[in-house]
Order: sequence, then structure tokens, then C-alpha cells
Amino acid sequence: MSNKQNQEAFYAKLKEQLQDTTLWPSEYLYKFIVKSNKNKIEQVEAIFNHLGAVINTKESSNGKYTSVSINVRMKNPDAVIEKYLEVAEKIEGVISL
Repeated sequence: MSNKQNQEAFYAKLKEQLQDTTLWPSEYLYKFIVKSNKNKIEQVEAIFNHLGAVINTKESSNGKYTSVSINVRMKNPDAVIEKYLEVAEKIEGVISL
């Protein structure tokens, strides 16, 4: 299975789980890991700008990586997935949790 097929299968399963377990609109917690680079952290934050998101960052113990947690009200599972795809497309090396 190609990486694109894996990604599509992952997001299809996520959408199904979100539809089954959550009443929308709802709060959703995104977690991303990026290299501790101010520019990369700001890029993640900018994607969620103007959505009323609460954003917290925490640097790893060795300072090499930063965890970015974003709590934001989303309208539906498709909107959640759109943001994951936008982050993955715009920020090289980001890890989505």
C-alpha cells in the first residue's frame, strides 16, 4: 500500500471515529511535534489563527523538539481533517499525534 493510500485510509477511519464518538460542533485537541524552531512553531500557530484556538507549547527535555497542543472548536470531522492535511502540507517534518 502506498503512503498516499495509507494516509487516505487513516483519515477515513479518523472521520468515522469522530462521527461515531462526538457531537459536532465540538472542541478538538490537536497535538503536533516539530523541531524546536521558532519559525516552524509560528507556522503551526498561524494555521489555527482566527479560530479562537488555545495553543500551548512545550519543549522537550533536550530542547530538540517542541510539542504544540491546540484546543479549538471545530464544526465537523471534515474540518478537523482539513487542518491536519493543511499542517502536513505546509510544514516540513511535522509529526501529527
